Amino acid sequence: MIRTGKKFSKPAMSRVINGDTILQKDPIAPEKIRLDILLVEQHPEYNRSSLQTFIKSGFVLVDGIVAQKPNQKYLPTAKITLNIPEIQHNHPNPETIYEDDNVLVLNKPAGLLSMAKGEYCPERTLADYGLIVHRLDRDTSGVVILAKNPATQTLLRKQFQDRKTHKTYYAIVEGRPKLDEALIDLPIARNIKHPTTFLVDASGKPSQTHYKVIATSGKYSLLELKPISGRTHQLRVHLKYLGTPILGDPVYGSHKSAKTKVLSAEQSSEKTVSKQPKKHRLFLHAASLEITIPAGQRKTFSAPLPPEFHTFFPEG
Repeated sequence: MIRTGKKFSKPAMSRVINGDTILQKDPIAPEKIRLDILLVEQHPEYNRSSLQTFIKSGFVLVDGIVAQKPNQKYLPTAKITLNIPEIQHNHPNPETIYEDDNVLVLNKPAGLLSMAKGEYCPERTLADYGLIVHRLDRDTSGVVILAKNPATQTLLRKQFQDRKTHKTYYAIVEGRPKLDEALIDLPIARNIKHPTTFLVDASGKPSQTHYKVIATSGKYSLLELKPISGRTHQLRVHLKYLGTPILGDPVYGSHKSAKTKVLSAEQSSEKTVSKQPKKHRLFLHAASLEITIPAGQRKTFSAPLPPEFHTFFPEG
């Protein structure tokens, strides 16, 4: 018996081996790509870090479903939609103290940011009104000056850097300092354990604050503060070191202070307590700023104490 060759069970493969037909390869499946990279290609106006923030905030839809992981991979054909909410105007427009062709001086309300921390900010900031010259913490109220052009911004900033401005603040603190008036001369350094905060440290930068007790109830005191240097969080750090932290300070205050509502020291008076505005804030107010504006004019701008400050010392 003569064998003529192996019989294939798959005729189609036999034809390929015999050269009668060409084997067709399967098309290469498209590769999945990280969502944040896909967004960078679609929205080059934002950097990758901002787009990652948008994803985590739930602003991105993939095929109609909210995506929250920047590293999640999708096909390039996926329908990706970026929906950024409009800026929220949570605060009324700041009161204008002074304005001319070069500067704008505002009475900043507590809670208003000086400027956005990234490319996207979901709320209005002081930077929406003019060029930033100096900053006040979000929860600090009072006088702030903005520039209307770069030349004025440079002129004003240099005065802050050269300590040619004079600022006066008022703060309500817990307790009462041992001395009614003194100069706090304590260096301040960044807190290595908590890099966004600061503390009194011998290796820090020289920092001086003059304070004076204006009124006191024993439990709380109203202080006038005049910083000579301008370190970040200087007033808050110095007063914490004295053992009299600013009332309502969520970072440097006591646990009780951070949660304190606006309540009068004279809580026994029902009439007084009933008038308390029930809200939280840092009781620090920039009351005045002396500075030279363009054309060589030396001016002092002032903002009165917010009403909630008076509730602690109704007769003051």
